[in-house]
Amino acid sequence: MMRCAVLLMGPTGAGKSDLAVQLVEKLPLEIISVDSALVYRGMDIGTAKPDRAIRVRIPHHLIDIRDPVMSYSVGEFLQDAATAMENIWARGRQPLLVGGTMLYFHALTAGIAELPAADLVVRRTIDAQASRQGWPALHRQLAQVDPVAATRIHANDAQRIQRALEVFHVTGQTITGLQQTRTSVLAGVEVIEFVVSPLQRTELQTRLGQRFMKMMAAGFLGEIRALFERGDLTAEHPAMRAVGYRQLWQHLMGQYALDEAVERAIVATRQLAKRQLTWLRRRQSAQWVDSMHPQVARAILKVLSEGKFAEWSQV
Repeated sequence: MMRCAVLLMGPTGAGKSDLAVQLVEKLPLEIISVDSALVYRGMDIGTAKPDRAIRVRIPHHLIDIRDPVMSYSVGEFLQDAATAMENIWARGRQPLLVGGTMLYFHALTAGIAELPAADLVVRRTIDAQASRQGWPALHRQLAQVDPVAATRIHANDAQRIQRALEVFHVTGQTITGLQQTRTSVLAGVEVIEFVVSPLQRTELQTRLGQRFMKMMAAGFLGEIRALFERGDLTAEHPAMRAVGYRQLWQHLMGQYALDEAVERAIVATRQLAKRQLTWLRRRQSAQWVDSMHPQVARAILKVLSEGKFAEWSQV
C-alpha cells in the first residue's frame, strides 16, 4: 500500500478540527494531533479540544498524553507521531496530521538534528567561564570553532552560546554540522499539504474574538482555576504558557483584572494567528483553501480523489 500523509495546517481558530472529522468520515484516514497544547490532560476548553463524544466515535492520536506539570519536546512529538503513523499504515489507513503548532510541522517535514542531551558538568564549566570573562568572550570562542553558528547567534544570547559550545565539547562536532544531518520522519512518504484559513484577515480576527468569549462562557476561567489550585503548577510550566492560559493565570495571580486579562488573551491569540500565517505562507507546496467556504471539505476531498492519491481515497 502507498504510504501517504495528509497535512491539514492552519492558524488557530480556522476550523481545522471540525474539517478533519468531516474528512475522516469520508476517507480511510486517522487523525494525529499536531498541537503542543492538546497533549495536556485537563486543558480542554482553552485548547478547543474535540469533545469526548467525537473522540470516542473518531479516535484522535496524541491528545491527553501528558499531565500539565510535564514537559513535551519536539523530539518526543516526532517519536510519538512516527509510532502513530506506523500503526495507522499497518491498519491499511493513512494519517491525517491536523493542528497549528508550526514547529511540529516543520520538524515533521524537515526533521530535527540528533543533538546530545544536556551535560550539567559541561554547562557549569561554561557558565563559570562566562562569569569570569563575559558571554561576548565565549561568543568569540564559538566563532573560532563554529563561525556559522556565531554569525546567527547574538553575542549576548547566553542560552544559545552555551548550547552551541556544550554540543561542541560533548561531541567534538559543531552544532551547525549536526543540524545539517537531519532526517524527516516523512522521508519516502507521499505528502500533500493543505492550509485552511479565512481568506480575509479581518474575518479571522473577528472569529478569534468571538471564539474566546465563547470559551469564557463555557467555563474557561474555571478550568484554569482548577489547574491553579492544584498547587504543583506555576506560570513557568510550558503548559501554562499557552495563549489564553497564560493571561488568565496572570489574572488569578492578581496581576490583571479579568477584563484586561481577557483582552490581553484575545490580542495574544490574534498575534499567534499572524505568526502562524507568516510561517504558512512560506509553504510553497501547500494548497490553500478558504475555511469560510461552505464546501471546503468537498474541495479537499476532490483533490484527494485525483492523481496519485486516488489509489486509496475512495470518495
